[in-house]
Amino acid sequence: MKYDISRQQALDLLRQYNKEAFHLQHALTVEGVMKWFAADQGFAEEAEAWAMVGLLHDIDFELYPEQHCQKAPELLQAGGVGEEMIHAICSHGYGQCSDVEPVHQMEKVLFTVDELTGLIGAAALMRPSKSVQDMEVSSLKKKFKDKKFAAGCSREVIRQGAEMLGWTMEDLFAKSLDAMRSCEEGIRAELETLVG
Repeated sequence: MKYDISRQQALDLLRQYNKEAFHLQHALTVEGVMKWFAADQGFAEEAEAWAMVGLLHDIDFELYPEQHCQKAPELLQAGGVGEEMIHAICSHGYGQCSDVEPVHQMEKVLFTVDELTGLIGAAALMRPSKSVQDMEVSSLKKKFKDKKFAAGCSREVIRQGAEMLGWTMEDLFAKSLDAMRSCEEGIRAELETLVG
């Protein structure tokens, strides 16, 4: 997959519609995680495109939560993003707010990790370290089973995504923790420059 805009242009586009630290952090996290998964899944040459899709996947969510994935194509087209990337971005809402089915491996990963990174991020905040660096798969499993914890993160979507990818939950959790560990420090540093 090719990408049509630079990383800086993508970040500027994201920031036109996203001001809250929470949303910016989520976008940067999914960007970093997608970049890690591109290499892990044998798509290293497409890592920048995977990352860009991750960065822009919730572009419309802060301002247009009721039109999530519906408003995105318009905002992305205006920012110079091509159809292939727009399709990939809209596929992460499949079954909830979009009828665009995830087909490419990248789309399936995005569909799955969008919710899971939210759950892992919430679990990290409960830890003394406030970090994923020392988080074990076993403690993530406990948080996943606790329906009241981070209730906004759909367990059903995460399960559906693991199935779509043909991965066990154990593998999905382990890979996602590794992916989040790989980018956590960089995200903290960048977030400070973005929101002060």
